[in-house]
Amino acid sequence: MKFNSTKGQSPSLPVSEAMLMGAAPDGGLYIPQKFPAFRPDDFGDANDLPAIANTLLTPFFKGDVLADALEDICAQVFDFPAPLVALSKNKLALELFHGPTAAFKDFGARFLAAAMDRLADDDHPLTVLVATSGDTGGAVGCAFAGARAAKVVILYPKGRVSPFQELQLTCWPGVRALRVDGDFDDCQRLVKAAFADPALKKHYGLSSANSINIGRLLPQMVYYAASSLAIYRQSGQKANYVIPTGNLGNGMACLWARACGLPIGKVVLAQNANRAMVRFFDEGRYAPAPSIATIANAMDVGNPSNFERFDAGLAVLNHEVRALSVDDDTIGAQIAKDAKENNHDWCPHSAVAAYAYDQLGEDEKDDPWVIVATAHPYKFREIVEPLVGHDIAPSPALAAIKDMPMQVQDIPADLDALAGVLAR
Repeated sequence: MKFNSTKGQSPSLPVSEAMLMGAAPDGGLYIPQKFPAFRPDDFGDANDLPAIANTLLTPFFKGDVLADALEDICAQVFDFPAPLVALSKNKLALELFHGPTAAFKDFGARFLAAAMDRLADDDHPLTVLVATSGDTGGAVGCAFAGARAAKVVILYPKGRVSPFQELQLTCWPGVRALRVDGDFDDCQRLVKAAFADPALKKHYGLSSANSINIGRLLPQMVYYAASSLAIYRQSGQKANYVIPTGNLGNGMACLWARACGLPIGKVVLAQNANRAMVRFFDEGRYAPAPSIATIANAMDVGNPSNFERFDAGLAVLNHEVRALSVDDDTIGAQIAKDAKENNHDWCPHSAVAAYAYDQLGEDEKDDPWVIVATAHPYKFREIVEPLVGHDIAPSPALAAIKDMPMQVQDIPADLDALAGVLAR
């Protein structure tokens, strides 16, 4: 299979080359030339993530240099669960925070690191640039820590991440963390500008670990495939999803899984006060705006990069999709309400999705709905604990790093400053 640029001005590439490129030379993002057509029976009785991942991803890697390694990569990467937890009849939570950094980004980041570690060598080193609004950088730093040939540089916005997120961004050996004097959109702009500079890209072997990279997006389809198959096998019904989304990568992964034939029905994209997708659906136009700081900070994205993929595949992706926006007061009220009424603690991002679920019509709630829980609440305990009235215990993985030292460098939101860091 080959992958095309959304802008259509760059050569089509196999998946491994598209991963190494990150973004296409014309500034577009890579999308598959076509989606494979699966039926639920094609997965047999497989119910573990590695087996489902290998079946789902094999068509995308057909003919690629990584094809023979795919099964081993899947076994290496998908070694922690993504459980479906029943909250009430037809209401489930898909917990994606059981990985090493307790956020859904672990799935894509670990897959990308495993793939790149097999592609890189001493003669072709890689420098992976990643802009993060909170969770991506921590997952990428952890995944690439100790990598054989790939170096990682993380850019994150000063004062816009939680204290524990900042620790996760700055504690990994061999990973450079840059605290940018700006917002996430500034960080993302710097990464895109570096990729657009031919000299920088060639000299440092630049690649990306954001969800603009196809190697992040493809593996994120796996937990949608696994959870939708589990629901379909049990009930014969399609699964519907409420997905917290900022840069639109997680939502895009669900829509791509549906385009591949997985038994997925309706999709609600739940946003915080950054309303790019809400404006698109409500007004029929895409109007990016400066990002707004919220307590669901990993979703503070005013110009979602993956909208370009959504727009490029509008006919196949844009059906039974809608968006909803939630302000900070509502997020806090949802966290407090579900802790009191349901004894369930959400992180702020997952609470956005929980609120969106509550706004569904009662007739819709007769069908299976999945609230996508993207991060462990401990990562945001300064926000969550006062709302729920009790301490949040860390997961074992988070407890293991909470006392690690931080290493960080402050830079302005300027390409020359980033180039200076890369030169050292």
